[in-house]
Amino acid sequence: MSMGRLLTVVCALGAALAVAPASAQDTIKIGVTQPLTGAFAASGNYVAQGAKIAEDDINKAGGVLGKKIQLVIEDNKSNPTEAVATAEKLIQKDKVPVMMGAWSSTLTLAVMPKLMEYGVPMLVETSSSGKITTSGNPWIFRISPTSEMEAKAFAPLVKTLGIKKADLLGTNNDFGLGAMQEFEKMLKAAGVEIGAKETMDPKAIDFSAQLAKIKASGGDTLFVTTDVSQATVILKQAKEQQLKARIITTGGSVSPDQLIAQAGEAANGSMHLVFFTPWFPDAVKNPDVASKFVKEWNARGHNVGGLTEGFRGYDGITTIVAAIKAAGTAEPKAIQKALWNVKLKGVNGDIAFIKQGPAGQESAQNVPSVYLIKIDGGKIVKM
Repeated sequence: MSMGRLLTVVCALGAALAVAPASAQDTIKIGVTQPLTGAFAASGNYVAQGAKIAEDDINKAGGVLGKKIQLVIEDNKSNPTEAVATAEKLIQKDKVPVMMGAWSSTLTLAVMPKLMEYGVPMLVETSSSGKITTSGNPWIFRISPTSEMEAKAFAPLVKTLGIKKADLLGTNNDFGLGAMQEFEKMLKAAGVEIGAKETMDPKAIDFSAQLAKIKASGGDTLFVTTDVSQATVILKQAKEQQLKARIITTGGSVSPDQLIAQAGEAANGSMHLVFFTPWFPDAVKNPDVASKFVKEWNARGHNVGGLTEGFRGYDGITTIVAAIKAAGTAEPKAIQKALWNVKLKGVNGDIAFIKQGPAGQESAQNVPSVYLIKIDGGKIVKM
């Protein structure tokens, strides 16, 4: 190679290297860790779809701080070890200053030590375990309700529904066990007798043994905490076993639309606690925001059954961007500080944070809306 040719190559390489950092600086990265495969894949993908709608809306409106945002979405494979690996990659390799994740409480709890280690805030969009905001991690900002909040919201309905004896069935992880504990506490305080308390593996597909014990208990109401795939099978098997108890799902992660489609007649009569009512957008606190989101979701051809999960991704990203705008910089510590003062009209009501956890190490918790709906005659009705 001649010296002239070598000089040309070197200059070209230098120009490329000079351009690369500038190009990278044109966007503000936001890390997202969700279960895109594995047991919780359906829900994780819906959250990611909602996040992408937010990304597009924000960028169409000019982005933030004069830059577009760029979501870096990683698949935590519904596995705690993988969740930690995604957090490590997003923070160390992708250099994200803030994250959103990780759907399941078990996945979020696994990631939390990495936030402390590297000093990066994470917006928690779904997880409900009380441990997330009471363990002393100041980098956690949760917009979803805790199981305790959900149980307290339900408490006034105990008398209305005439619940006298209740059974509990939950997935054997932080999500299910936490909900069972909080609902049992609330029900006992309301004078309700507690019957059977059964758990199931998150990957299980046969619940006949648990349902047989619950049927023998003779309760009038069964509270179920799991994802939509297991809830579908539980409804079918409960019908097969002629379980007479009313079934109420908790956690807001069971899509009633999917239950109608997948469980058919077995879904009729079941009730579901949800945190967004896309069937009745006028019933939420910010109907204009909710209606716009539902319209865009449908325009993209996304599964209508995913709306009760997808809104979480949308609200999560818009909350993060509001904090970046207020911070005036995309630096982790500045974003963490700004998140405390965010006040936003979200799809699921107003978003703002209160403190939870030990003094000086508080986590942030939003107080969102909780709704109860019923499936009747293959349709979703208000309660």
